[in-house]
Amino acid sequence: MNGAVAFVLKGYPRLSETFIAQEIRALEKRGLDIRLYSLRHPTEKERHPVHGEIAAPVVYLPEYLHHEPARVARAWRALRHAPGYAAARRCWLKDLRRERSRNRVRRFGQALVLAHELAPDITHLHAHFLHTPASVTRYAALLRGLRWSCSAHAKDIWTSPRWEKSEKLAECAWAVTCTRANFDHLSALAPDGRVQLTYHGLDLTRFPPPPTARAARDGTAAKDPVIILSVGRAVEKKGHDDLLAALARLPDRLQWRFELIGGGPLQGRLKAQAERLGVARRCIFHGPVAQAAVLDAYRRADLFALMSRQAADGDRDGLPNVLMEAQSQALAVMATEISAIPELITTERNGVLVAPGDIDGAAAALERLIADAALRDRLGNAGRRVVHEQFSLEPCIESLARRFGLAAAAAA
Repeated sequence: MNGAVAFVLKGYPRLSETFIAQEIRALEKRGLDIRLYSLRHPTEKERHPVHGEIAAPVVYLPEYLHHEPARVARAWRALRHAPGYAAARRCWLKDLRRERSRNRVRRFGQALVLAHELAPDITHLHAHFLHTPASVTRYAALLRGLRWSCSAHAKDIWTSPRWEKSEKLAECAWAVTCTRANFDHLSALAPDGRVQLTYHGLDLTRFPPPPTARAARDGTAAKDPVIILSVGRAVEKKGHDDLLAALARLPDRLQWRFELIGGGPLQGRLKAQAERLGVARRCIFHGPVAQAAVLDAYRRADLFALMSRQAADGDRDGLPNVLMEAQSQALAVMATEISAIPELITTERNGVLVAPGDIDGAAAALERLIADAALRDRLGNAGRRVVHEQFSLEPCIESLARRFGLAAAAAA
């Protein structure tokens, strides 16, 4: 691809979006000239090491238009007579009639600033997420007469209206998505061949094998409990409340400790639930932490658990990267059979799956896994093999690199 590419992100950097950061870095290493444009400023102090390795400069667009009215006005004055302005405005007004919201107004203002401030050598725009970032990218591409593409992930797919997904997929040059479930859904809405399946993969250089074997804990020693770990934001779709409920149903004879890593709006509610269920003394809520601390937690843990489910607004996980991260450390996994999780985990082969919301089933699976160190060892080692053979970053990134015209560089 001749010229630089603008990546439009909802927020940057974000601890919960390591998969985006590792993709950006991998494409940079293959020679892609990337410039980052973020719709929001970071809200977390911690950063992953990969964020420090990314060379791309970051421009922060106005998070709220009334915070930088002069910047928005400058962009409008510069672009109102541009060849693409009328088409962009028509597109936006059509969207606004179907979704009358301040957010929709903000998207057009951000698109004006993006289009006005794009570096002159940028020839292509790429949005991460099919909802807000793709809207801003779409309007800006019309304003500047540029091609654009999109990576679709999870919430952006399942909470966006059908009409919006169909129109964006019809207009973009190409789109990629990270799971077979997503691919099947989006392909039915798009022109033939427009959507491509590209798993994120895991950068295994950042997740080397654990240096020592795990102790064979079996839940009988009060001073050496089985450590159950979960990593994920405290939001409805992660099902952390279901997991706490399952933990509360474990027999009193089992000795365990639960650790949760991740920030999010439901953190306080989860702590209160743990108190009500009588398991708070066994639970540690770490909040968001950087990747080195997450890796250390995987290596300390005996078992990883995630009870993903569909949220009330339709939001759901795609293929949570934390499952691949946990399995890269030969950590046995219990998860739910939803979305693309069965694309990674086959129950009883390299993990244990239960139905979403099945608290009794999860409690039974946890009881079995806590008590059986040999089973955990077998499932964990099988999971590590699957990740290395099918979900390594290097082969997964190649199809995306070709989309950006980097096949020759990759081959070299």
